[in-house]
Amino acid sequence: MKNELQLFKVDNMYGFNQELFKDMWMNKGGCGAVVACDCCIYFKKYFGISSLYPGDTDNITKDEYERFAMTMKPFLSPRFTGINKLEIFVDGFNDYLKSVNETRIKMSFLYSDCPYSEFLSEVKRLIDSKMPVPMLVLRHKNRELSDFVWHWFWIAGYTEFDDVCMVKVISYGTYYTFSLFDIWDSGYREKGGIIRFLPIETEA
Repeated sequence: MKNELQLFKVDNMYGFNQELFKDMWMNKGGCGAVVACDCCIYFKKYFGISSLYPGDTDNITKDEYERFAMTMKPFLSPRFTGINKLEIFVDGFNDYLKSVNETRIKMSFLYSDCPYSEFLSEVKRLIDSKMPVPMLVLRHKNRELSDFVWHWFWIAGYTEFDDVCMVKVISYGTYYTFSLFDIWDSGYREKGGIIRFLPIETEA
């Protein structure tokens, strides 16, 4: 079984690469803001919610994205501890939504300390509902995931075969393919998790 979301490009990138930010704090710790910006663009492009992003979603340049991200920065500001709790992301994104008078986007969250079967079910359900899935990974035992430690990214699809679920992850301006179990199974007590967007009622 396979299901993937439609994507968009910023110049030739999938989403945006935080390492291109001129702002030092956003360059080092802007991953949460980038995920929120990506979700705003996705919801405007594919759900018609125009209030979320001021530009043309069919022609997004790096400079336009960077300007937009700086408007998101005060709501999901990089900090020494990072946006290390799902509640911080939800509260900050909700504050941005209020600032643009948008009430149709609603969220809940699920920490990764739940059983894997529940985590898997939720990720698949959200993708099947055409929802992007922001995810936070904190510490991780797998050194191959070092670029994704203390990091926000979003899941844009899954492919399931036998007992394995591979997910399409958007980050650093491109996409990666990981085992969902591997990114869930961090090996540490302190867990990240996912943001769950509720079904959206739109006129589009």
